[in-house]
Amino acid sequence: MLGTRILMTMATLIVMGASAKAELKDGETIVFLGDSITQQGAGPTGYVTVFREAIEKARPNSGIKVIGAGIGGHKVPDLEARLDKDVLSHKPNVVVIYIGINDVWHSKNGRGTPVEKYDAGLRSLIKRCTDAGARVILSTPSVIGEKHDGSNELDKMLSEYADISRKVANETNTTLLDLHAAFMGYLKEYNVAQQEKGILTTDGVHLNDAGNRFVAVRMLEAAGELKPKTRVLRHVVLFKYKPEVTPAQLDEINRAFQDLKRQIPEVRDFERGINNSPEGLDKGFTHGYLITFSSEEDRVAYLPHPAHKKFVELLGGKLEEPFVFDYWTVE
Repeated sequence: MLGTRILMTMATLIVMGASAKAELKDGETIVFLGDSITQQGAGPTGYVTVFREAIEKARPNSGIKVIGAGIGGHKVPDLEARLDKDVLSHKPNVVVIYIGINDVWHSKNGRGTPVEKYDAGLRSLIKRCTDAGARVILSTPSVIGEKHDGSNELDKMLSEYADISRKVANETNTTLLDLHAAFMGYLKEYNVAQQEKGILTTDGVHLNDAGNRFVAVRMLEAAGELKPKTRVLRHVVLFKYKPEVTPAQLDEINRAFQDLKRQIPEVRDFERGINNSPEGLDKGFTHGYLITFSSEEDRVAYLPHPAHKKFVELLGGKLEEPFVFDYWTVE
């Protein structure tokens, strides 16, 4: 595993069926098979290059070989035709199949890949790779347009093809990297303005530098080199205490607040601190508390819990003002 969180993002990764079978061992070869996204990914700032550099930095003596095998415009049938020459000839231990954009996109000019052929082609690619001794990571197609509300022209069809990739991965016991879901999760957070492009892509499809870094991290996680992040709910509490509250009372409150983690199983984590900002924008709030939940259901269980109610009673008459703010993030 990488010792540091390389190329941190705020997106949530979805890796289905990921296991030790996808992890890279010293001396192994990994090949990234795909279309123009992967072809560009082998460039100076592309995701394949970023992946390779991350491996070299974290495991300089591993001898892991990283190969890009992307060709612009290619669809699943094209990958089938060149699999032996461009992939299996390298005797790979891991093959990442990142395909599907052109299979959908080219439907606009009548040259897309029919559903049945797409499904059968993915299964054929996986079987030929596994028969050759390689472990496969199958990625869903990412995006054709960066709006996240379903209003991109090909969203419905792209979603259908992503579902096919998920089904094939499940039925063939193949590690699935759900890039489509990961992109959508990121764009909901960071494309509130519903731009068609420019967040993770240059044109709605091909990756910009941020998109290449994003995909590289997802690939590192799918290959077992980074620990996948978990979506968590933060519950931020700030207190402005009355001047007459004594240090002994503050100690009692802080201990009682911290003890809620022991008393309420739904509390995933707790931390606290005293304001030390030099900016003078605290508006008199001196003490901050951060409670982490795994779900909104856990928060629902926490708020009316007898231990929490008892803590609220302890606060009675001691606060000038509380402030509460909740948000989702990943860790």
